[in-house]
Amino acid sequence: MKVFVEEQRFNQWWLYLLLAIPLISLVLPFIFNSGDYVNGDKETITGITISLVLMVFASLLILSIRLRTKIDENGIYYQFYPINFNEKFIPWSDISKCYVRKYNPLTEYGGWGYRSGFGFGRGRGKALNIRGNQGIQLELKNSKKLLLGTQKRAEAAMVLLTYENKIKRHED
Repeated sequence: MKVFVEEQRFNQWWLYLLLAIPLISLVLPFIFNSGDYVNGDKETITGITISLVLMVFASLLILSIRLRTKIDENGIYYQFYPINFNEKFIPWSDISKCYVRKYNPLTEYGGWGYRSGFGFGRGRGKALNIRGNQGIQLELKNSKKLLLGTQKRAEAAMVLLTYENKIKRHED
């Protein structure tokens, strides 16, 4: 039995930079002018505190996002946390086609993340991706499509090849 497991996170260096710039730009003036703020009005201090808390919360939320994919003899499991708190499962019997492909995240789905098929991705289905341009394309028997981003193209393709007969066996 072959099993494919992959977990991806938003851990690109430029994302850390994008998250750090607003935090630093809010904190540094407060540190260097702390006497002015301490003697300043409560609205300014409250505004800065609320802004800081919201930015830290948003940063932690973005950094907690992860895409987990598992392929085994039963089917395909995936979870895009924190949107999906529970793992989703698609049995081989519900899949009409499954293959690894290269795609353009911006033009096909409007970017990275949880892309529900509205706007850019209309007609292409849902995409769950963290980075890159490689994905596991699922075409389901109910005519829905799902693309799961992957950084392990070769490994995913090998495991899908192993279970190719499971899809063909369930064809109508």
